[in-house]
Amino acid sequence: MPMRAADLIHEVDRLTPYKMYGRVTQVVGLTIEAKGPQAAVGELCYIHSDTNSETLQAEVVGFRGEHVLLMPLNAAVDIAPGSLVEASRRPLEIKVGTGLIGKVIDGLGRPMDGSTLPEGLTPQPIDNEPPNPLMRPRIEEPLSLGVKAVDGCMTVGKGQRVGIFAGSGVGKSTLLAMFTKHSDADINVIALIGERGREVKEFIERDLGKSGMKNTILVVATSDQPALMRIKGAMTATAVAEYFREQGKDVNLLMDSVTRFAMAQREIGLAIGEPPTTKGYTPSVFALLPRLLERSGTSENGTVTAFYTVLVDGDDMNEPVADAVRGILDGHLVLSRELANKGHYPAIHVLQSVSRVMGDIVSKTHINAAEQLRRLLSTYEESEDLIQIGAYKRGSSKEVDRAVKAYPKIQQFLQQSMDEPVPFQETVDQLEKMFGKGE
Repeated sequence: MPMRAADLIHEVDRLTPYKMYGRVTQVVGLTIEAKGPQAAVGELCYIHSDTNSETLQAEVVGFRGEHVLLMPLNAAVDIAPGSLVEASRRPLEIKVGTGLIGKVIDGLGRPMDGSTLPEGLTPQPIDNEPPNPLMRPRIEEPLSLGVKAVDGCMTVGKGQRVGIFAGSGVGKSTLLAMFTKHSDADINVIALIGERGREVKEFIERDLGKSGMKNTILVVATSDQPALMRIKGAMTATAVAEYFREQGKDVNLLMDSVTRFAMAQREIGLAIGEPPTTKGYTPSVFALLPRLLERSGTSENGTVTAFYTVLVDGDDMNEPVADAVRGILDGHLVLSRELANKGHYPAIHVLQSVSRVMGDIVSKTHINAAEQLRRLLSTYEESEDLIQIGAYKRGSSKEVDRAVKAYPKIQQFLQQSMDEPVPFQETVDQLEKMFGKGE
């Protein structure tokens, strides 16, 4: 596809009649230190090796005196003192368009199957400013996710940002796959950040399948890749989602996990000399998190509904990253290991989960039915020990009697198999029929 005149003028304006060069002086840990070139933080540079024809891409992450600190986007091999460093005079960009749908790309936007990018894609910077708060439309319309527990009790709106908090092995990936396959979104953008390489193909073939990939773009930055590449993977996925939002689409952005994104930024911060402050995390982590998470949401053209998984070590919901993310997002789903151990899937702990916009986007009868379910479930759990050992006598409390009677219906409503999508209105009808009149 030929470039438009405006795009050509933009490219010409970015050209400079000279190039800036420097030389590598030393490599310390994750960072490459160079004498020159003149460059700004965030600028992309190319490091030319004397023994390898391939150039290494690196980003300027800081300065030490008159030396430039660079972080490589790939493994730093064949780099020696004196290697030539060339400034590109621009930040990292990717190419985005509908031609990426159904593909798996890396953190730099390159197809991971070795194929070439399709034609007709648009250059897009990966680090953009969040939308102006005053230009963001309010969230007014629910998004059907096809999962009864979420649609019924923690309804998500188009453009909402939700955290999925869980320890390892309680069904995060399965829940993300259900959202991908069953939701009403136009496009799904999934970011696997810091995942084991083995799990990537398993997620594509076992969890998503062909039906899940048909309207999905997958961005992958595995745990073996440099920390900066994991950061770029999250940024790239967000940029892809932003592109389709500006095309008027309703986009689902699903990132697994924001914890490993924070760990990657901690690696970078420690490497360039930042002090570890909160449980080993550097200040830049807590500055970068809102910058990433605020980029999703609504705009004047479309929406990005975002789901960010957060790993909670030892199921500790108050660890630093979980606490920071929960304060930024518009709601959270808590996955319970106790429920998972009982075979209750999806293992969503309804009483600990919340959607901060549900009250603005669903009917009064829907809210009343959801609140009634929560009250009965809470009452049952408070008396569960007495009920299980047979110490509770029927008739002692009308509220507990109602909770015991309703508990099997609640469990049936909240459980759902992975390949069993339920339309939003059907979920609401079931919920209101069971609990809409105080039953």
